[in-house]
This record gives sequence, structure tokens and C-alpha cells, in this order.
Amino acid sequence: MSTLLVADTNIAWIAGGAVLVILLLGLVIASFGRKGSREGTGQLARETYQRDKTSQAEVTEEVLVSSTGREIERAARIERIGGELVPKEKGDLAPFVPPDPEAIGVTRRQFVNRSIITFFILGLSGFGAAVIAFLWPQPKGGFGSKIKVGKISDIQAQILGGKGFYYYPEGRMWMTSYPTASVDKAKKVYTQPVLNSLEAGVAVMYQKCPHLGCRVPSCQTSQWFECPCHGSQYNQAGEKKGGPAPRGMDRFSTSVSGGELTVDTGTVIQGPPIGTNTTGQEAEGPHCVGGGGGGH
Repeated sequence: MSTLLVADTNIAWIAGGAVLVILLLGLVIASFGRKGSREGTGQLARETYQRDKTSQAEVTEEVLVSSTGREIERAARIERIGGELVPKEKGDLAPFVPPDPEAIGVTRRQFVNRSIITFFILGLSGFGAAVIAFLWPQPKGGFGSKIKVGKISDIQAQILGGKGFYYYPEGRMWMTSYPTASVDKAKKVYTQPVLNSLEAGVAVMYQKCPHLGCRVPSCQTSQWFECPCHGSQYNQAGEKKGGPAPRGMDRFSTSVSGGELTVDTGTVIQGPPIGTNTTGQEAEGPHCVGGGGGGH
């Protein structure tokens, strides 16, 4: 009857993360494909460069033809020793040729593509870090870990001082007294991790309503738990008595050693099914939800 809700939440996160990673990798691969298909658009710029080389060669040839014999010998000597012939250009300067717009456009597209890929990589890195942080073991102490609540006798004193209810904020849990006479009935409904505290006389419930997750307060007049969001009601043992909730209040795994209660808030166990009433407790006064009672 029990289910580990925390494990279900982790599986859902991992499945959702895997789908998102696959989609982002597909977008990155598609961006690389578009980049490769556009690399052939710069041919005009290379043709312009080739024409410039041909024009320079023609100018050099013209200069050599019009040069004197001494200049030709000087050029041959420079060529033999590995130098470079730089002829003097004659005539007017060549007119200015503006840059090829296609070449400029390719550079702009490359910049945009690289920017998009960079953002994708940063996004994947951030998502991966978030997943690792979510799955990383939580530090000791606080909600999500094993909490040593204290001696059973001290807890009973706190319940008595709270007029039947004791809220423990560090563990986000409610604790109430559980009658010893009801333990035999409880053994037919609850698993041993829940029975450990019940047999010691303490019922431990998660504060969230199983309906839509609202925090359930206690009601002093009815001596029940009554959810103000949608009116679900539970007796002191957290067993459902009314409202739209699908079951009783969820529980934590508990253990008792040396008279001290330890609650594992990282292990949430589903509450008992509708119709469970091991204690037989009925409302002891007006209800706080839809009634005239006062709760907290």
C-alpha cells in the first residue's frame, strides 16, 4: 500500500530532463548542418581575389616588357638569390572595388550561428548542473533527512501542551497521541515503518494534504485536521473523514530506539485508504472548515 513519492518525483525529473537534452542536441546538430550548407556562398569573393592576382601578374609582365636590359638583369639576379621582384606600377591607380556583400553576409551569419550554439551549450550546462544538484545527496539535517525528534515522553508532553497536536516545523510534520488499544487494528492497515511510532504511542503525519498539497492545520474544537483549501477532514491519526482527498494524510518512515523517535523525512509513505478508522474518533466539537470552530 505504500509508495515512495520522493522516488517517483526523481524519476519524473530524470525523464523530463532526458527529453529536453535530446531536443537541444537536435537543434545544435541542425545548426551545424545549416552552417556547412552555407560555406559555399563565398565563391564570388574568391573569384574576385583570383582576378586581382591575374591583374597583378599582367601588370608585372607589362613592367618587365617595358623595362631596360639592366632592370631585367637586376630582376633575374633578385630571383636567383631568392628575393622578390616588386615592379613599380605606372599609370593611374586602380579604382576602388567595394567588398563583396555576400562575403560580409556570410561572416554575419557565422557570428549569429556561433552565438546561438554558445547559448545552447550554456543552457545545457546550466540544466545539467541543476539535475546533478537535484539528484545529489542532501546534507544531513533538515527536511529530507533523518531527524531525531526526541524522547517519546517529551513528545507526549508537547502534544499535551498543544491540546492534542504537536507541529514539528523542521520535519514539516504533525504528531498526535495514538491509543495503545488501537495498535492491533493499525497492524492490519499500516506497514512496519509507520507502526514503529504508533506502537510507541505517537502518530506522525506529513503536513501536506493528499488532495492538492495544501498545508493542513489542526482544529481545536473538532480535534481533527481540517484542510482550509477544499475542506478535507482527518481524525487525529490522519485517517480521512470527509472531503475530496483521495486517502488519509501521508506518513513518514519512523524508528524508535532507546525511547527516542527518529523520523526519516526523505521517505514519504502514502496515507491509509478511504474508510480507514483505527481509532474510532469522531468530531469532538464544531468544525473549523465551514463551521464555527477556531483552529490554527
